[in-house]
Amino acid sequence: VSAMPDTDFWVFGYGSLMWRPGFAHAEVHRARIHGYRRALCVYCCEHRGTREKPGLVFGLDKGGSVVGRAFRVPARERAHTIAHLRARELAGGAYRERILQARLGCGAEIPVLCYTADRAHERYAGGLSPSAAARIIADASGRSGANTDYMLNTVRLLHRLGITDPWLSDVARRLPGQRETGAM
Repeated sequence: VSAMPDTDFWVFGYGSLMWRPGFAHAEVHRARIHGYRRALCVYCCEHRGTREKPGLVFGLDKGGSVVGRAFRVPARERAHTIAHLRARELAGGAYRERILQARLGCGAEIPVLCYTADRAHERYAGGLSPSAAARIIADASGRSGANTDYMLNTVRLLHRLGITDPWLSDVARRLPGQRETGAM
């Protein structure tokens, strides 16, 4: 990121950054990254779980493509935004900061700052089935609240934005009460 010039830059959100970025931005667009997918692939022992009952949080994992949101951050907000994101995303060590290429809805290709899951980290939880992920999520809560709320906030926003994620929808349907309430 330090190699990026001191100009406006873009941040890619694929999970809670989409609905709670926590930084100032000048615009937001739908965007797609190829080579990664949205996954509940990182165990969380602080914000959405505990050491005794870890929750699951989103990570960009290898494979496929992912549609999310790209936020343009003004140059004057650069240092503050990067510090905020590093404190939020890198604290547990389970993510890697990267610059990837994203394609906006208009077709423009842009570099985006994003955080990918570190498959070598002890908290990496890749390869879970929808039923296994739902069991973990349904039972976890941490200092930032219930793991179910975190996951369903993302699912609902994806639905409102017209973004389909069949695996994630399958996980949501398996959570207690979701089939009946139609939260999807």
